[in-house]
This record gives sequence, C-alpha cells and structure tokens, in this order.
Amino acid sequence: MRDAFHEQLDSITTQLVDMTRLAGSAMARATTALLDADLHLAEDVITGDRTLDHAREHLDGLAIDVLARQQPVATDLRTVVTALRMSGDLERMGDLARHVAKVARLRFPNSAVPASLRAHILQMGQVAELVVTKSGSIIAARDVAEAVNIERDDDVMDDLHRRLFTVLATTELPTETIVDLTLLGRYYERFADHAVSVARRVVYLVTGEYVPESSGGDHDVSEEAARIALLRRGMPSG
Repeated sequence: MRDAFHEQLDSITTQLVDMTRLAGSAMARATTALLDADLHLAEDVITGDRTLDHAREHLDGLAIDVLARQQPVATDLRTVVTALRMSGDLERMGDLARHVAKVARLRFPNSAVPASLRAHILQMGQVAELVVTKSGSIIAARDVAEAVNIERDDDVMDDLHRRLFTVLATTELPTETIVDLTLLGRYYERFADHAVSVARRVVYLVTGEYVPESSGGDHDVSEEAARIALLRRGMPSG
C-alpha cells in the first residue's frame, strides 16, 4: 500500500515536470509565431493550450485522490498541496503563451513586432523559456538553492520589461503597435513570475518555510510607462 502511495507522489512530480515542458514549448512556439507571422504555428499554440488544461485537471484529480485516500502528513502532505498550487501556475503560463499567439494571429499576415524590437522580444522569449526550464529541473531535483537563485533570471526579465516600456514612451510607433507591445511585455513578464512562484513552492515543499514575495514595484513602473506611452499619442490612460 505504501509503495503505491509513493508511486502516486512520484507521478505527481513527473506530471508537474511535464507541465513545465508543455508551458515552455508553448511559449517558444508562440514567440516564433509572433516574430515570423506564422499563422499556422499560432493556431497550433492556441488550440494546443487544451493539452495543458487537461494535464492540470488530471494532476489535480490525482492530488485530491491522494489527499482523500492516503491522508499524507509532513513532507508528503506538502508535496500534494504544493502540486495543486503549482499546477495552477503552470496552467496560467500556458494561457499566457496562448495570448502571445493570439497577438500573432491578430496581426497576420504582418508581424506585430517592428523590426527595431524583434531582438528585444526574442530575448524576452528566451528568458521565459530559460526560467520555465529551470523551474522543471528545480521540481525534479527539489533543488532549494536553485529555487532561490531563479530570482536572478526573473530580474533579467523585469529589466527587459522596463526597457521595452522606455522604448514605447520615447519612440514614435503606430498606436496598435504600442498596444500590442504593451500586452506582450506583460505576458512575458507574468510568465516568468509564475515560473518563479513555482520555484518558491519547492522551497516550501522541502523546508516548510515560505519564501517572501519580491517587491511588485516593477509592475507599477511598467503600468505607468504604458500610460505615458499612450498619453503621448493622445489616447486615454484609464
């Protein structure tokens, strides 16, 4: 009976790692669709998001079954409880990749990203992939040290996010491009935030202690920059 229980716990971990791979693949393909104006790939990401949704449903069902039947305690209990929270973060990351793909679809046959910002958006996509890949490794190895260090990668994303809004506030671009890039910057930044949240939950799983949330000041800065960019072009800010 206990062997079956631990097999279920191992299965939960494996499914979480698989979900990080699905989320990372979705964002990688969404970024390619965005930059290359690839409608087929964008549609593939949008419809493929159901796979991640189903993965969450299956994992949550397994976790609830374990709670009901096995009544785990201590680290085993934390494994199940944190899995339920992680699956929500990972499912949301898939949604954000879908949002990126929808922007690509909206602007087809053109690219939503001007040539001057292609390298910047590509870098944001690469950082997003890196962070979710690391979160998968952290889950698999229960690596507390790496879970703490992943904040550095999120700092890179936050810096890219701020720089993007600086460009929007100081460069003449079409209104629809400003709106698209405002949304895209937010999608990539939030994707990385969810990956960091997953990593923080691994720290709790292993140690039983919560990692304090980092300051949300970057969100305030980016939103203010967006208002400035829109106001410069005569659009309402609210």
